[in-house]
Amino acid sequence: MGYSSILNWITFKDMMDNAFYPFASYNLPYDISYKLWEIIGGLIAWLVNLLWPGNGLSTWLISDEVSNLFALLIFMLVIFIVAFVVTLISLWMERKVLGRLMDRRGTMIGLKGFLQCIADGLKTFMKENVIPRKVDKTTYMWTAALIIGTSVLIACMIPLSPRWFVVNYGTGLLIIMALFALAPFFILVSGWAQNNKYSLIGGMRAAELMVSYEVPMLIMIATTCLLAGSFNIGDIVNAQFDTVWFIIPQIIGFITFIFCATAEAERVPFDIAEAEAELVEGWQTEYAGMKWGLIMLADYMRGYVSCAMVVIMYLGGWLIPFASADINGLIPEVVFLLKVWLIFFVMILLRGALARVRTDQIVNIGWKIFMPLSVLNLAVVLVLKLGGVF
Repeated sequence: MGYSSILNWITFKDMMDNAFYPFASYNLPYDISYKLWEIIGGLIAWLVNLLWPGNGLSTWLISDEVSNLFALLIFMLVIFIVAFVVTLISLWMERKVLGRLMDRRGTMIGLKGFLQCIADGLKTFMKENVIPRKVDKTTYMWTAALIIGTSVLIACMIPLSPRWFVVNYGTGLLIIMALFALAPFFILVSGWAQNNKYSLIGGMRAAELMVSYEVPMLIMIATTCLLAGSFNIGDIVNAQFDTVWFIIPQIIGFITFIFCATAEAERVPFDIAEAEAELVEGWQTEYAGMKWGLIMLADYMRGYVSCAMVVIMYLGGWLIPFASADINGLIPEVVFLLKVWLIFFVMILLRGALARVRTDQIVNIGWKIFMPLSVLNLAVVLVLKLGGVF
């Protein structure tokens, strides 16, 4: 096979004609990844064929099996890069908004201060990897890896639109919530493994948060799924397009869920597991360098997931109200992210306006206020469903 033109190797075939196409519908990040591999693989195949005309390696590189394999690898990288950039923008936005709330300008290093995030990452990357002598080293390292890994996983699992998803799973919200709920358990074990009283207290506080706020959150998730008639994220969003945004019948649940999500993401005023003024750095005290930097990045990814769940459950996901299907199909990913950043802006305002809640107050708020409100929200939805309104 002696082709002389590179256009014979880079053909941009329809990815859905590939016999190994892994999705049931069109997937935008996979499409981007497939085209990138067609360019990269086709270029390599063309160069190899120029050196050894008629070889089998060139044909193998652009075969359906290999194209699908490398497209999936690039697909995972694309999904992660987008989640990573969204998280960095959230971090930059918090720094700028908090700066204005404190009557200062916030970070100003490059691109309106955005490059400060990159500088901080490089700084933590170059620091020495220090591990305290008396920690339980295996547990110390594995819990940090699991906290970071689960946070990245759920951030990547959030669909940005009907065409931007990893897996179109039928129990989407429950799977995300299940993975979301693992972090406090890992934090408790990590606090114990560090052989530090500050870290242990921080881990125990994280367990208190988990017990106090996950039950109301699960009730509100179940309420939303009951109203939509499905656990699938796409079905929940489409149900709001067919009727109204669920914030209208579930205004109580919306307000309650924002506070519960803030607590689950361990953000001010519910950041008792870290509490720098009381516990040095809480359960993160004995982590340094890149480990600490990645844990902080994971915290912001969990904040992004919290905001995304609010948008999916109450604000119509990636859909614009009163707009046609054609308009909603133009840039649904941008619409979704703008809504996410709007909710994150509210969380930033809460951080700037409220002081940290005491440990006993957190438990009381969770069980005595948010728990009854979540049950009341469920009762309202049951009345609406039985009355035939939805």
